[in-house]
Amino acid sequence: MIRFWSVGLLYILAAAAVMAADSPVPGDHEFALTVGAIKRSYLVHVPPQAAAGKALPLILNLHGGGGNAANQKSYSRMDESADRDGYIAVYPNGTGGIGGRLLTWNAGTCCGAAAANQVDDVGFVVAMLDDLAQRMQYDRARVYATGLSNGSMMAYRLAAEAPEIIAAVAGVAGAMTLPRFAPKLPVPVMHIHSVDDRRALYDGGLGPAFPLTNTRVFHQPVDSMIEKWVAHNGCPAQVQVTGTVSGKPGSADAAHTATRYQYGPCRAGTEVVFWKLTGAGHVWPGGRQNYLPLLLGSGTTVIDANAEMWRFFSRFRRGTKSP
Repeated sequence: MIRFWSVGLLYILAAAAVMAADSPVPGDHEFALTVGAIKRSYLVHVPPQAAAGKALPLILNLHGGGGNAANQKSYSRMDESADRDGYIAVYPNGTGGIGGRLLTWNAGTCCGAAAANQVDDVGFVVAMLDDLAQRMQYDRARVYATGLSNGSMMAYRLAAEAPEIIAAVAGVAGAMTLPRFAPKLPVPVMHIHSVDDRRALYDGGLGPAFPLTNTRVFHQPVDSMIEKWVAHNGCPAQVQVTGTVSGKPGSADAAHTATRYQYGPCRAGTEVVFWKLTGAGHVWPGGRQNYLPLLLGSGTTVIDANAEMWRFFSRFRRGTKSP
């Protein structure tokens, strides 16, 4: 009888150890894996809510061209939102560059060495999510993608080419650059872009050269990208204006505005939402302010990109719209 209880206790302890290994530890983590003979890495921020043991949603936050995961983590300030709203924030690293800096994504026709070398970044993200699932639990029906500039372009490539793993997408200051657009599934979409962005041009065309290089990027018009997703998702052509925000009087962005356009309801319960800003530059709204203003233009707090995208994301899970 004593032996029976001893063996039973061992099984209980072993099961508890496995469960503990699967439960993400709140805080910051860095992981690495090899995909297609290329060593890749990513950062993970786990919020305090993970201590309860429930599988949490996850947001992929992709850095801009010439940046890296650590830079995007600091600049976007998404960790603060993750802690408040209870999701896991994942910051993958692109490829190329020097010493872990100046990295890019192969988002289609952009950008840099990643596009030139046809790096399989969709394959990397799929492998990374599998790798993370071996390390900690998360809700695989609630994986969302966002990013800045080249990272935004990459987020749209994920939504278009791997919609079975992306529950919704929200790009910031970077329109889609796919030569072929044929997603197998409808995907909820939110886009945030300023008409005064002087790097990722709102109306499309050849943007300015990257600093210290002769490299220039041809950008697709934002309105054309929105139209593609509206058509693909089977949304009504009539758009609704669902909100207008102005900068706080006396603040640095007092003259800035943000207007929210919404298309829906669309196929399979999806929507397309567009935040159209004025006055802001090539920036993450609500992120770190006064960051490289000569390069990126005016920062803005007219809206908080993290708050708006989470409000949008949280309504969707893969295959269904949340209540």
